[in-house]
Amino acid sequence: MIMIVVNFIGKHFVKIVSILLALLFMYAAANKLLDFENFQVQLAQSPLLSAYAGIISYGIITIELIVAVMLCLSDSRQAGLYASLGLMSAFTIYIYLILNYSDFIPCSCGGILEKLGWTEHLIFNICFVVLSALGIFVLVRKNKGKTWNAILLSISTVIVSCLVVIIMFISSENIIKKENNFTRRFLQHPIFDDKTVNLSVNSYYFAGIAEGKIYLGNLTTPLFIAMIDTGFQNLTRVKITLDKKDYPFRNIQLQVKSPYYYLYDGNVPIIYRGKLNDSIAHTISYGDAFFNQLSVLDSGKFVLRVQKRADKQYSIGSLDLNRNPKLELKPTVLEKQIDGVFDVDGRLGVEAGADKVVYTYYYRNEYIVMDSNLNIRHRLNTIDTTKTANISVTKLSDGRKKMNAPSFSVNKGFALLGDLILNRSNLKGKHEPADSWKTSSIIDVYRTDEQRYIGSFYIRNKNGKAMSAMISDGIYLYVLVDNELQRYRIRKDAFK
Repeated sequence: MIMIVVNFIGKHFVKIVSILLALLFMYAAANKLLDFENFQVQLAQSPLLSAYAGIISYGIITIELIVAVMLCLSDSRQAGLYASLGLMSAFTIYIYLILNYSDFIPCSCGGILEKLGWTEHLIFNICFVVLSALGIFVLVRKNKGKTWNAILLSISTVIVSCLVVIIMFISSENIIKKENNFTRRFLQHPIFDDKTVNLSVNSYYFAGIAEGKIYLGNLTTPLFIAMIDTGFQNLTRVKITLDKKDYPFRNIQLQVKSPYYYLYDGNVPIIYRGKLNDSIAHTISYGDAFFNQLSVLDSGKFVLRVQKRADKQYSIGSLDLNRNPKLELKPTVLEKQIDGVFDVDGRLGVEAGADKVVYTYYYRNEYIVMDSNLNIRHRLNTIDTTKTANISVTKLSDGRKKMNAPSFSVNKGFALLGDLILNRSNLKGKHEPADSWKTSSIIDVYRTDEQRYIGSFYIRNKNGKAMSAMISDGIYLYVLVDNELQRYRIRKDAFK
């Protein structure tokens, strides 16, 4: 009986191998077609071939179906076996690169192979590479062809297939990290939901973080400073008294840089400063500058965004209370594209304890990194493709400018973390599931010292509302979502 089986296999070995390979390719192609959107998303999240997710998603299915048909026809079977050898070699080297050279190891495949880990999948593929090679060898001998030619062609097929995957891997890494075509790569659990505290109201914003405490300002009660320890054990509120307060304030803001807190309203050219253990804030600047954004560099030095009187355009400047003149504008920092106001609108921020100032544009894919003297270190780009602000501006009869169409916002806010910027994007990238976009905020991580995209992650909405702000102390990421303060633990080496 055993001999009969052996003889049968020996006689029909090529057909058996061809049928097995054809079934494998047909099943794989059908499985991808039935859930094509998910297949594209999985490819886009591949740590090796993200940049080519679109073309590969169509190409692989087409090739698998063609090779399956070739294996079923006697006239094209030999060519089909060579194609199978190349295809399985490409799949095998891909898995090898995943296991040894990728930034992270993603989830395994679906279908009948979903129970296999990457190592088991590698072994499975190697077995089919061997079967394809044996099928070629047996068929060539059966057809009385030249064995050495078949061996050389088989080796060449394997080498070329592997080289194609390796070249695509190297090219994809460069495209994704440096020349991205708006394909996001979602990091594998970079943060973990750790703790939450209910703040009762949703009008809080981050004023700063220092010495184990998070400081919060409140839009509805601007003269109160709220403090909570980073362990979320104790929340206290202190009312601040201004030494001079008879001014037409519109929007008083709070900012903390230990050992002081600062209060300001750029519509009135005044800055107050108080010690964190003192409820009285004293005037340290009056009449030096009108401004619409401020970041604290040190106790007497600030970065401002001002609107110039001459042309009403925005400009970045520094206010140094120990210098004469105190205000120095840097008109070349913000680059005008349309009107010099809306097209350069953005968010200003300073990294705590570091010589770094960052400005992100709202309506274009650029962020500017400066030193504390506002010398430009880098002009870097986010991964979306909006190089020019997509806005329409109308000038009113009184000289004011208004946007007369809905704005096309790109970036919504950021937090600094060492040499990284955690940027909240407002645009959906290629191959991203719409449901996740609707229920989450997407945070893209970039370097601030070079043009490099690291990856992305989600911050889930709360009660249908998206996050409003975030801040980090290097160990945790703190996020305000609706009326909650959420703490996420940052996984060690998550962004390397």
